[in-house]
Amino acid sequence: MPRPSTRSADRRRSYDQYCAAARALDAAGDRWTLLIVRELLAGPRRYTDLHADLPGVSTDMLATRLRDMERDGLATRRRLPPPSSAYVYELTDRGRGLLPVLRALARWGAPELAGPRPTDAVRAHWFAVPLLDALEAAGEPGVVEVRLDEGVFHVRLGGGAPAYGDGPADGPDARLRMDAATCAEVGGGGLSLAAGVKAGRVEVAGESPLAAALRGETGTG
Repeated sequence: MPRPSTRSADRRRSYDQYCAAARALDAAGDRWTLLIVRELLAGPRRYTDLHADLPGVSTDMLATRLRDMERDGLATRRRLPPPSSAYVYELTDRGRGLLPVLRALARWGAPELAGPRPTDAVRAHWFAVPLLDALEAAGEPGVVEVRLDEGVFHVRLGGGAPAYGDGPADGPDARLRMDAATCAEVGGGGLSLAAGVKAGRVEVAGESPLAAALRGETGTG
């Protein structure tokens, strides 16, 4: 992958304001940074995987942003053990601390998802962050696998901060199936999962307390 020169990587722009919001934007406010965080919240990723799931970013820009994130303590780069020789990027604890920021941005931006524009790319795991509120409202821990026409992702609830990953889960407690429009509506708060199930727009499979709660069933004790 391309690596920017030390000189360009070490050059840092700052708002030069003694303000917590300004300091946060110094580290995470550049174009693409928070979207890279969104990708890395799903787990360690190779540069090529990041580039594939960030359509529109140039190779030079992605390399520069990753170098900036390493410098600012948001991400680290490590080599996978043999027999692989690939490098992966992953978030530090400080980088993972941006999940609440992304959740707040997703809530704020949800009204803009009336439907995809002709030029919009779509990835299934991009729906994970907006969906967290609806899944946590079930009040049960466990792993939820969500299947859309565009792909599959999974969310882990309970035990601290929620986490999500791209692809299917190993032995999930509940499986959801819906279309992207329904997922966007649920994630934006315009439709509850229970109402989606009742309307036939959401299918919930599983016999766990989490699956029952997602269906809106009561008295499952």
